[in-house]
Amino acid sequence: MLRIFQPKIFTSFKEGITKEQLLADVFSGIIVGIVALPLAIAFAVASGVSPEKGIITAIVAGFIISFLGGSRVQIGGPTGAFLVIIFAIVEQYGIDGLAISTIMAGIILIIFGFLRLGALLRYFPHPLIVGFTSGIAVVIFSTQIKDALGLSIEKLPSEFLQKWQLYFSNIQDTNLYALVITIVTMLIVIYSKNITSKIPGSFIAIILITAIVALADIPVTTIETFFGTIPSDISFSFPTVDFSTLSLYFAPALTIALLGGIESLLSAVVADGMIGANHRSNTELIAQGIANVVTPFFGGIPATGAIARTATNVKNGGRTPIAGIVHAITLLLIMLFFASLAKLIPMACLAGILIVVAYNMSEWRSFVSIFKGSYFDIIVLLSTFILTVMVDLTIAIQVGVILSSLLFMKRMADVGAVIPEDTESDSIENYSNLPEGISVYEIGGPLFFASAKQYAQTIRDIGYSSKILIIRMRHVPFIDQTAIHNLEATIEILKKLGVIIVMSGVNNEVYKDLKQNHIVSLIGEENILKSFPKALSYAKEMLILEESKNIEK
Repeated sequence: MLRIFQPKIFTSFKEGITKEQLLADVFSGIIVGIVALPLAIAFAVASGVSPEKGIITAIVAGFIISFLGGSRVQIGGPTGAFLVIIFAIVEQYGIDGLAISTIMAGIILIIFGFLRLGALLRYFPHPLIVGFTSGIAVVIFSTQIKDALGLSIEKLPSEFLQKWQLYFSNIQDTNLYALVITIVTMLIVIYSKNITSKIPGSFIAIILITAIVALADIPVTTIETFFGTIPSDISFSFPTVDFSTLSLYFAPALTIALLGGIESLLSAVVADGMIGANHRSNTELIAQGIANVVTPFFGGIPATGAIARTATNVKNGGRTPIAGIVHAITLLLIMLFFASLAKLIPMACLAGILIVVAYNMSEWRSFVSIFKGSYFDIIVLLSTFILTVMVDLTIAIQVGVILSSLLFMKRMADVGAVIPEDTESDSIENYSNLPEGISVYEIGGPLFFASAKQYAQTIRDIGYSSKILIIRMRHVPFIDQTAIHNLEATIEILKKLGVIIVMSGVNNEVYKDLKQNHIVSLIGEENILKSFPKALSYAKEMLILEESKNIEK
C-alpha cells in the first residue's frame, strides 16, 4: 500500500526545499489562488449550483489534492469538464444527488489507484478525448448565451437544439448593456496578458466591470439576483441518502470518476513535460478520490486537476505541493473577508469568462488535425462529439470507448495479412559497435492508443541520454492519432534538448500519416530513411558533424 500511495509533498521535504524555492512556491500559490477565484465562481454558477460551492471546492479539494497528490505542481479544483454532468445531475437528482454521485466517484477513483490503474489515460484514444472535450466546450458556450445577451429566460431546456431555438425566439429582448459587458470581459481576458502576465485577465475583468456596474447602477442581472448573498463560512453537513436508490447514481459517478481521472492525469503529464519530472499516477488518482469523497460534506462539487491553473503555477515558479496548499489558503482568506462583495458580479461578466474558457477547451486545432488521419479516428471523434452535444456525456464516453475498441480490431484485421516482409539487416554488429551518443529504439508493433504513451515515455527516457536517437519502425503497420499526439510531444521535448531524431523502416501508410500531421517536417524529411543500415550511417555522419561544430565553438 505504501508503495502505491506516496504523496509528493513528503518526497519534496525529504529532498529538501530551499528558502528561494519556498518563496517562489508561496508567490505562485497566491497568484494561482487569484486565478482560481473567478473560475471557481463561474464554474459553479454554470453548473447550476450557488457560487460558494465552487470556491469551497477549490479550497477543500485544492488543499487535499496538493497535500496528498502524486504531482509536485498539480492544482486541483472545479473544472469546465464537469459542467455538463453536474448540471444534468442537479437537474435530475438535486444537490443531495450530486453529493452522493461525487462521493461514489471519489471511492471509484481510490479503487482505481489501489488497483494500479494510473495508466488508465493510455486506453482512451486521443480522438475520443478531443471529441468529448470539444463537445463540452460547445455545450458550455451554449449555456452562456442567455447571460451573455441578458435574456430574461426563467429556465433553459437541457436539449441543445431546443436551447438555441429559445435563444433565437427571444433575441429581440437582448439587453445591450449585458452584451457590451460580455464582449468587454472577453477582450480583457484575452488581451490583458499583453499588459501584465502576473494578474489574470479574468480577475481584472471581474474587479473592473463589477465596480463600474455597481457605481453606475447599470441594469443587468448579478449573482445576487439569482443566489442572494454569498456566505463567508464553510460548514460541515451530511447529504440525505436513500440507500434503495444508490444504484441510480452509479452511471453519473462513473462518468465523474473517468472524467476526473482522465483530466487529472492529462494535466499531470503536461506538467511533467514543463518541469522535467514524473508524477505518480496511482497516488494522484487516490488523492483525487479522497478529495471527491471529502469535499461534498463541506458543500463542494466534483474536482480534478486543472490544466490551466497547473500551467499557471509552473510558469510562476511553483515546483512543490506547497504552492497548491498556499493557493487553497489564499482562496479561504478571500472567502472569509471578501465573499459578500462577490454578489455584485454581473452574470454577463461570468458569461464572458466562460465563453473564453469554452474556446480554450475546444481544442479546435486538434479537432481539425484529426481529419487528416484515418477514417477510424474521424468516426470516434465525430461520434463522441455529436453524442456529447446532442445526447449525454455518459453515453458519449461509453460509445466512444466501444467504437475505439471495435475499430481497432477491424484495423488490426485489415493490416494483419499485409504487413510487409522485413528487408532490414538484423546483424548483431549493427548494435554492438554503436558510437557513444547514438541510441537505437525499435517499436515492435502498431502505434495506437493503448501503447502510445508507453512507447513515447520510453523514447523520451532513451533520448535524454542521447545525442542522436534512431527509432526503428519496420514492424509498425499503422499509427493512430493518439500515438501521433504523444509522439509529437515527445519529439518536441527532445528537440529542445538538442537531440536529433532519425527514423528507419517507415512504411508508406505510416509515412503518409506522419507527413499529414507535420511529424515529418518536425523531424526533417532527410532524417527518415528506408533501412536501418542507412539510418545508422547517416547518424554517424551527423554525430561527426555535431562534434566538429562543438570543437569550432
